[in-house]
Amino acid sequence: MSGKLRLAEGEAARTACARGLLRTGVDEATGEVLSRAVLAQRVGWCADLVAGMVAALIDAHWNTVDVEVLAAGVDAGGRRLPSNAWMALRRLGWAVTAPGGVRVNDRIIRMVQEQAGRVLRSVKWRADVTAGVLSSWPSDPRRRTPG
Repeated sequence: MSGKLRLAEGEAARTACARGLLRTGVDEATGEVLSRAVLAQRVGWCADLVAGMVAALIDAHWNTVDVEVLAAGVDAGGRRLPSNAWMALRRLGWAVTAPGGVRVNDRIIRMVQEQAGRVLRSVKWRADVTAGVLSSWPSDPRRRTPG
């Protein structure tokens, strides 16, 4: 049994977020309670790490062939790709690596793959919409209207 809500024709799923306030943290190695400043610094470092890894993964697959493969929605064996972007990228073998000397846990890797996968999935749609608009765009500037 799937925990996913079935959507009717024309409905779309949305992801909601909630803000949270981090007040404290503990260094796992020492058990030391971290100050708010150190906690903020570490969270910022992690966010920068994830952003850099996302950029590298997008850069590696920002090409027509890979975008088409992801947009097709099936893997090399013909199986349907999972709806979670991180799982789809794993199924396709699109690995992500941390910068040299940095070890990250699987949760960080999944975050990177999910963000990059969502961006790469949207590329095909955006390219098709742009191509459609441009194909119907009047070449004569006087014929271009807001309508």
